[in-house]
Amino acid sequence: MTIQQLRYIVALDEHRHFARAAEECMVTQPGLTIQLKNLEEEIGIKIFDRTKTPLKPTQAGGEIILRARKVLREADAIRDYVVNKKNDLEGTVTLGVISTLSPYLIPQFIKAMVGVAPKMEFVIKEGGTGELMHWLETGAIDVALMATPTGHAALHEYPVFTEPFVAYLNHGHPMMNEPLYKLQPQDRPELLLLESEYCYNAQLLDICGLKEGGYKKERFVYEVNSIETLKNLVRAGLGFALVPQLSVLHESENGFYKPFEEPVPVREISLVVADTFTRKLLLEKMSEVIWGCLPDNLKQNKPYRKIRWNDSPYFIEKVSEAMKG
Repeated sequence: MTIQQLRYIVALDEHRHFARAAEECMVTQPGLTIQLKNLEEEIGIKIFDRTKTPLKPTQAGGEIILRARKVLREADAIRDYVVNKKNDLEGTVTLGVISTLSPYLIPQFIKAMVGVAPKMEFVIKEGGTGELMHWLETGAIDVALMATPTGHAALHEYPVFTEPFVAYLNHGHPMMNEPLYKLQPQDRPELLLLESEYCYNAQLLDICGLKEGGYKKERFVYEVNSIETLKNLVRAGLGFALVPQLSVLHESENGFYKPFEEPVPVREISLVVADTFTRKLLLEKMSEVIWGCLPDNLKQNKPYRKIRWNDSPYFIEKVSEAMKG
């Protein structure tokens, strides 16, 4: 059994197709097939059921693939350790960022990081919370910038900052002329959520004291995928939204948003890595750069209430439904 054979079966599990897996592994399809056959003969277990279309692991094969992923992460960690001892701030790093943060922070981060680590290349992947956690587990990304705590034992979290939520109101809202917002009972049924952003939605429901959401009006069901769309719906008088403060950074104070009364609801934003990640200097530099990109009012210590998401009944139910689907 070789490390390369383990890479082959992991690639086959990812793609469920011999040709695409061979292309990823930069090997011929016959070569990959032979290596899989050799491995199966060596261990005496069929890893994949070739009678299925698409290709599907056997029950034992699924467990072997799971263990192979862990072995590969450890092997990659050894390789990275050796490389990083020579060049701590060189090479390529894949950074995953939650989609509710990426548009408002990453452009400044990229610009600033070039000056701190000019020999590094960053590949940025935007995704939802569930995707980022899966990508960290499988090694598809090296670092995630996301809301925490995740509650995942195999992931390490390094908090960077807390971001307040603000209320986004239309001009007809009774609290539009108030300096600070206090949650209104009539706002709860108007709450707009993001389609498939279960972590983010769980936080909003927590703030509003709701168990479920999904704003409907007349014949319309809004399946929104971006904060900017949420804000446009509010401007049109079609609901109420809670949005992260960075998303209104360039909007005027007398615009559509209002800060909360204290204690302000906030989300914790952290750099998250797998437990095999060893590039601590890189995390320190990234954290410093992100902090430097924040506006001064996000660096102030104020009374706040940190909003969790991983233990939310809504989050658990939605993730369970997604996995069944």
